[in-house]
Amino acid sequence: MIRRIFTSTAIRGLAMAALLVLVAAAPAFAGHKFPNVELTSHEGKVYRFQDDLIDGKVVVINFIYTACKNSCPAETARMKQVYRELDGRVGKDILMYSISIDPELDTPERLREYMTKFKIGPGWSFYTAPREDTDRLRRALGLYMEDAVAEDDMDHNLSFIMGNHRTGKWIKRSPFDDPKVLANLIGHDLFDGTILRRGKSYAMAPDVLSEHDGAYLFRTRCNSCHNLGTGDHELGPDLAGVTFTRPTAWLQKWLSDPSAMIDSGDPTALELYERYDQIRMPNLKLSNQDISKLIEYLRIQDKRLGFDSGEEGTGDHEHHHDHADHAEHHASSHHGDGSSHHEHH
Repeated sequence: MIRRIFTSTAIRGLAMAALLVLVAAAPAFAGHKFPNVELTSHEGKVYRFQDDLIDGKVVVINFIYTACKNSCPAETARMKQVYRELDGRVGKDILMYSISIDPELDTPERLREYMTKFKIGPGWSFYTAPREDTDRLRRALGLYMEDAVAEDDMDHNLSFIMGNHRTGKWIKRSPFDDPKVLANLIGHDLFDGTILRRGKSYAMAPDVLSEHDGAYLFRTRCNSCHNLGTGDHELGPDLAGVTFTRPTAWLQKWLSDPSAMIDSGDPTALELYERYDQIRMPNLKLSNQDISKLIEYLRIQDKRLGFDSGEEGTGDHEHHHDHADHAEHHASSHHGDGSSHHEHH
């Protein structure tokens, strides 16, 4: 009897658990209507958020402002990686929207300038709207932080949201997650399996190796704008040889607060700023320990690439050119992409 009661109770419990799972999995935004506010695009055209930009579409939405010196440039660069991983689908069955929270400054012209700096491709549009309307949208999308805005009205949630309006499936993620993972979520999960994944068998997956702490920092903070030994990135210089061409103290200051170095007139910082269309390297808010780990990792990579002669980080002018020439030779002889710059941006 006890066993029968227990079994019956267990079955009822499993049934209830299954029901809860189904309820939890039901699209939270199925049939949901977002605020139908007017947004002005970077082209100067006016759109209704719900009617024109959301209805029946698969979208990726984040909030930025072009004068941001900290997170927004890094966020845009990371989203560019996701854009590339989507392999030409943005503008076809997927659309990307970046909405400014600074309408006073971010006019359509200003948004176009920002897009040009970051070499934004087709299918990714930028919008502006009155502050009260973007606040309504951020709240409706779950991207508004009351506490942060109370302290600084230009502070904002760095998360972005992806969604399929037809199915009501919406997902909020960080732009600093792995771009391949994010692209899979957008390009496959949002389509509920109707788009086949492209990839290799799990049997071909390599063993997971232990990772240097600095490698993780480089992968999640730096590689959206920088390469290591394969030539310059479109948004920043190749970092090969940087620990031999720049003094360690300079690298520490640059990684700690790049905008302060630009504003103070540091000649190297200014040269990089002008070379890359006045895109400021974002303040990554790294701790001193993180900065040390990142520099250590870059030094290890420099030695692996052959930058192993002379004293590290002397910043001596003659030493700088010796290693710059070495770096250029290394990149051209091994990668075939010509001369490259090796300052840290």
